[in-house]
This record gives sequence, structure tokens and C-alpha cells, in this order.
Amino acid sequence: MTDRIRPLQPGEAAPAFVLPAANREGLASLASLLGRPFLIGFYRGLHCPFCRRQVGQLSSLQPALQAMGVETLAVINTPLERARLYFRYQPTPVTLLCDPDCRTHRAFGVPRVEFLPDGSSERSEWPLRTTMADFAGARINPGGEMPEPVPPMEANTVLNAKDGFELDEADKKIFANHGTQLVGHFLVNAQGIVGWAQIEAQDGPNSIGVFPTAAEIIAAAGKL
Repeated sequence: MTDRIRPLQPGEAAPAFVLPAANREGLASLASLLGRPFLIGFYRGLHCPFCRRQVGQLSSLQPALQAMGVETLAVINTPLERARLYFRYQPTPVTLLCDPDCRTHRAFGVPRVEFLPDGSSERSEWPLRTTMADFAGARINPGGEMPEPVPPMEANTVLNAKDGFELDEADKKIFANHGTQLVGHFLVNAQGIVGWAQIEAQDGPNSIGVFPTAAEIIAAAGKL
């Protein structure tokens, strides 16, 4: 797999990948999926409360997508054993794949935000690079669970506490290495060609954590 500088667009071929599954035995690959359409979501690790919620939302969509002949997969930036432990208590019908190095995220071109050094003369170019001040100035509350919008990192803390979720050492390592990874969703047709793509927070950090609507995904799946 090679890194892309921009997300895959409709009409482009999905890259080959092979990843271990957390909630079933064996591996999943592009080759094993060809012949039927699929929706694949790329998420930050379990440390991210928005990603845990989005996997839950994807789970609620799975029956409708299955009825349309569309398989549903979620790639999570979490080590395999950690993911297996978590989803033993939080089962999901979605096929969960583990990529603790975000290699597949990068192959599909899902952006990772880089912070410019203090005093840098380089121009901010969201979602590729931004200043820490601009990021910290964002205010989010995508699910309306908090009394008011707060900075993204504060939102993580608030929602993890609400969930009673404590980061273990694996989560902390993933957060340190890939904490600014964005989320992306792609619908891929039976021939392996992208038919629809959605990237988190394309218009800026104030929309971090916003998930595409069920109607949007179902409509896009119907056009494959």
C-alpha cells in the first residue's frame, strides 16, 4: 500500500489491503470482498469517543445495508487484542478490522492533521496542516451530548468520562501516535471502484465528530 496525498474519489480503484478481524476469525482483504459492494469506514482508535459512537451508528445501519447486498466494515486504529477485548463486551454486526499503524487509512487517503511548529511561516492548509491555536479554538458538540460546544480534546475527556471509558497503555500509545487522524467512509462497488466518499471535518475542525446521516449513506449505496 502507498500513501495518498488526497482521499480516493468516486471512479478511482480501492487499494489492495489485508487486515485481521477483531470480531471474527481470520483476515479480510480487498480481494476477498470483490464481487459485492461494501461500505468501509476508517476510524481513530477506541480512545476516541466519537469513533466508538460512529461504529455504533454504523452497526445500526448494517441490517439495511445488508438487505441491499452491501457488506459493512470498520477499520479501527487499535491493536487486535485490545479491540477483541472491548468488542467482546460491545458486540457489533459490522466486520471490525484492526490497523494500529493507520496504513490502510493512508492508502485510502484519509487525512491526518499535522500541527505547524510555533512561529512557522508555513500557511495552514486544513485538513493537512494547521496551528495548535486554530485547532484549540475549534468548538464541537456533534451529538449534542454536552451542554455546549467545547474544544476537541476537552470533548474527548468529557465523553470518555461519561462513558466510563479509561484509556489503557495501548490506547494511550495510539493516541500519542495517531491522535489527529481523521475519519473517512467509502462505498466501493463490486468491481472495487469507489462510488462515494466522505471525509470528516472537510470544512474545518468545528465539524470533527460529525457522521454522515443514515439517509445519505443509504442513498449513496443505492447508486452503486
